[in-house]
Amino acid sequence: MTDSASRLNAHYDALAVAGGGNLLRRLRAAFRAAGCDPDRLTLEAIAGIDQLHLGGRAASHSLAALAGLGPGERVLDVGCGTGGASRLLAAEVGCEVIGVDITTAFVAVAEWLSAATGMAGQTRFLCADAARTPLPDAGVDVVWCQHALMNMPDVPGVLAEWHRLLVPGGRVLLHEVVAGDNPEPLALPVPWARTPATSHLQRRGALEASLAGAGFSPVCVRDVTDAALAWRQKHTRRETGEEAGRAPLPGPALIFGDTFVEMGRNLRDNLAAGKVRILEGVWRRA
Repeated sequence: MTDSASRLNAHYDALAVAGGGNLLRRLRAAFRAAGCDPDRLTLEAIAGIDQLHLGGRAASHSLAALAGLGPGERVLDVGCGTGGASRLLAAEVGCEVIGVDITTAFVAVAEWLSAATGMAGQTRFLCADAARTPLPDAGVDVVWCQHALMNMPDVPGVLAEWHRLLVPGGRVLLHEVVAGDNPEPLALPVPWARTPATSHLQRRGALEASLAGAGFSPVCVRDVTDAALAWRQKHTRRETGEEAGRAPLPGPALIFGDTFVEMGRNLRDNLAAGKVRILEGVWRRA
C-alpha cells in the first residue's frame, strides 16, 4: 500500500472505530438494541448506515437513471463503503456488483449487511486500492463511484485502472465532490477528511480534463449542488436535534463517531459558501 493509501485507510479506520471498539460488533449491538435481528435485516432498517454520501439512496437512484443502467450489467462500485449502492443496484436494477474499498472495517460491514439482507449472492466486496485492483482486464461494464475520487491523490492512476477494467464502450458513473469557486480553505473536518492531507478535491474542469486524457468521453454531466445542499440542510437539522422523530435504528454517527454532527455542519457550510460543488455524470470509454 502506498503512503497516501495508508493515510486514507488510517483516516477511515479511525472513523470506523471512533465510537469505541470494533465497528462490526458495535453496529450489530446497535441493531439488537433497536429490536432487530442483526442477521436478518431489511434494506429499510439499514438505511441510516447504508449509503454514506450526499443525497443517500435518492442520489444513487438519480445516477442509475441518468446512465440507464439495466439488468445483468457488471458494475464495479469504487469506494463502496458499507455497500449501500452495491445492494441498491443489485436489488433494484439487477446488476452484478463488486464493491471495492480501501478500509477493512467498511468491507467487513458491507459483507455482513449483504448477508443479513439476503444479498450475499448478488454482491461481493474486496478490500483494495482503487488504483491497483486484483481484477481482470475488461471485466466490468460500468465503474460506479460516489464521493471517492476526492480521497484519491493519484487520479490519473485510478482512471487508468478504470480504463483497464472496463470493456470497450463501458461507462464511468460519477457522483463527485469537486472544488468550488470560493478559494478559502475548507471548514474541517468533513466526512472524507479531518485535515487537508486526505482531501484531494479537483475543480470540475481539471476532473473533466483528467477523464478526457484517460480516454473517457462525456455523455451527460450536470451540477447537482443545489439538491445536495438542500439534502444536507435537512439532515443537519435532524442530526442536531432541530427536528423531532428520529428513528431509533443505527445511523451514520455510529460510523463517523463523535465528530459526525460537526462534519455534517461543515459540509453544509462548505456547500453554501461555494467551497465545494457536486457533479453527477456519465462518461464512456472509447
